[in-house]
Amino acid sequence: MDSNLIRLFLDAAQLGSFSAAGRKQGLSPAAASASILRLEASLQVKLFERTTRQLRLTEEGRLYRHFSEQAMALMTEAEDSLHAGTSAVRGVVKISAPSDLGRNVLLPMLDEFRARHPEVQYALTLSDSTSNLVQDDIDLALRYGQLADSEMVARVLAPSRRVVCAAPSLIAQDGGPATPEDLASLPTLVLVTAIGPMQEWRYRSNDAADERLSVRVRRSQQSNDGEIIRKWAIAGQGYAYKSILDISDDLRCGRLVTVLDEYFTDSAPLNLLYHRNRYQPPRIALLIEFLLERFANLA
Repeated sequence: MDSNLIRLFLDAAQLGSFSAAGRKQGLSPAAASASILRLEASLQVKLFERTTRQLRLTEEGRLYRHFSEQAMALMTEAEDSLHAGTSAVRGVVKISAPSDLGRNVLLPMLDEFRARHPEVQYALTLSDSTSNLVQDDIDLALRYGQLADSEMVARVLAPSRRVVCAAPSLIAQDGGPATPEDLASLPTLVLVTAIGPMQEWRYRSNDAADERLSVRVRRSQQSNDGEIIRKWAIAGQGYAYKSILDISDDLRCGRLVTVLDEYFTDSAPLNLLYHRNRYQPPRIALLIEFLLERFANLA
């Protein structure tokens, strides 16, 4: 594929105009439009929705834009590497991670990696909502639990499970829950995600059937930030439903304790997600291996 044609496509997507993209590339509006038509014909997909007022990408166009940007970035990196040596590690890595894990566990690791490779920069998004790696233009994402998206490579960073935890002072005050059903009448701290509040806390029955059940807790306090939930729990403001990896330091230091461990046993491992590319830029490939090593050492 002609790199100039890819640049024309990317300019048209950014500027919202074939004419503007053509001017940037030194082409007439007619020549620019014809070039895009040839690109669509060769790909056998429609990349743009065209109206008299606007030009916008189709779903296929957004996907092609993402990989075109990656391709152009790799070409630029290859040219830079020819001048700086093939081992050069530089550029921006776009990362998405859960909020409290990102702040308390991931951030020190990223600082350590950047100390080794000072020309690497991060665009770090901390969110407890699931990211679409293509639409959100993310290189790497850290997410808990089972993953349904087979379009991404998922590698387990660390084993984990969701537990119910609280400050020792709160448990001393109310005696703590004897069964999961007791949580429905106790103060609870609920994480709110893009798909709604996580107030159905799942557990296994403590009998031979090993049935999966859930208790619906009331939202004494709620936040869309997992770090806020953790801090409220430490302050004794309620029971929280957290990944045990997120609160490992709090458990070791006695700031939090878990309850009902015989019920909350389901595995929810921490996964590292990235695009299923044949080639990863050195900054991403090395960071993947670094994170796998560092999280393995946490065990």
